[in-house]
Amino acid sequence: MEASEARGERSGEHPALRRAVTPLLLLFFIVGDMVGGGIYALVGEVGAITGGAIWSAFLLALVLALFTAFAYAELVSKYPRAGGAASYVHRAFRAPFFTFMVAFAVVMSGVTSASALSIAFGGDYLAEFIAGPTVAIALLFILIVAFVNFYGIRESVTLNAIFTCIELGGLLLIVLIGIVALATGTGEPARAFEFREGVSVPLAVLAGAALSFYALIGFEDSVNVAEEVQNPQRSFPRALFGGILLAGIIYLLVTFTAAMVVPVERLAGSSGPLLEVVEASPLAVPTWLFALIALFALSNGALINMIMASRLVYGMGDQGVMPSVFARVHPLRRTPWVAILFTTLIAVGLISTGDIGDLASTTVVLLLLVFVVVNATVLVLRRDRVEHEHFRAPAVFPVLGILVCLGLLTQQEPDVWLRALVLLVIGAALYGVNYLATRYLDRRGA
Repeated sequence: MEASEARGERSGEHPALRRAVTPLLLLFFIVGDMVGGGIYALVGEVGAITGGAIWSAFLLALVLALFTAFAYAELVSKYPRAGGAASYVHRAFRAPFFTFMVAFAVVMSGVTSASALSIAFGGDYLAEFIAGPTVAIALLFILIVAFVNFYGIRESVTLNAIFTCIELGGLLLIVLIGIVALATGTGEPARAFEFREGVSVPLAVLAGAALSFYALIGFEDSVNVAEEVQNPQRSFPRALFGGILLAGIIYLLVTFTAAMVVPVERLAGSSGPLLEVVEASPLAVPTWLFALIALFALSNGALINMIMASRLVYGMGDQGVMPSVFARVHPLRRTPWVAILFTTLIAVGLISTGDIGDLASTTVVLLLLVFVVVNATVLVLRRDRVEHEHFRAPAVFPVLGILVCLGLLTQQEPDVWLRALVLLVIGAALYGVNYLATRYLDRRGA
């Protein structure tokens, strides 16, 4: 019943999107979206929490991400249409304000993520070429990202494809360094199994996972291309789990190598931790070359997140759930310039008031809140029957997904919660302004 009803809702709105995304292309999309600048920036931050066993936090984060991936696999194969988490939440709860807040949390997660990557851009990687105040460089960088975003989506996506190949090459280089270090005996594998002294190992791993979860986000963005995937009922779950596992394996190899080659104290004290690995490498790799690769990776991550955030803001303005000014499009560039300006101003404020760890953690908090709702949505929509076969997650997995997300949320610091709350209050205020303005205009029209 719901399937035919949904088709009726869409009929007459616009033609169906072309299903041109093959399973292999979808796999690369997911891996490319996940394997971004986070791993280049956070290895040292996580090492400061766990000690040398950095991989353990990433392994736990990988397992925890898979629980929520089961929820997305069921929802996408059941309702293979574009729209993201908010469309599923709306279908389940039919509460416009609640749906809006979920969508706005996704928007702000993109902005906080881009802000964290901007600060990382202004750190040790860039210092290989030019030194300067990190925050000032980060602010200049986010303005350049905004210009690229404004200049045009075609140019932005082309850059994204190029940068993705470069950043994957950088991580594979780190893995190669690890293999050579093991073969030549220059690394210390035992160091990768050491935990920080004086702390509970389970709590250290959990706290590390709460931060390293940042490097594993991105798989949820794939739901936005569901309507363009060939045979999504079968191909989407396979590509989703395959992409997460592939990215996770790369991360485990990279973090193991980092701790084996470089003392954790040195990693923790650097804003360019993988550059430290290259400097200590048995291979003669120019540090400037790897720094350049890392800068490409950080740029790609920031650009992807700002594109996503600005387009979601534009979409909400276009649908009337935010002030219509956000739906304005530049007459020449045909890009949503007001939405880009809004998200950039938020990013400027975040860069000016936070550091890499705080902003990465804020991103995690916002997305964990969304993931709690998505897992609950799966359970609510179990009563909704569709005509086609689809992936069905074991009932315990959405429940575990909720519990896991709540557990990770307990590991966040009060100042991180405060930053996330301020961002959500901005969203609630915009919704309220739009609601009151719409009612006022309706009364005048009547």
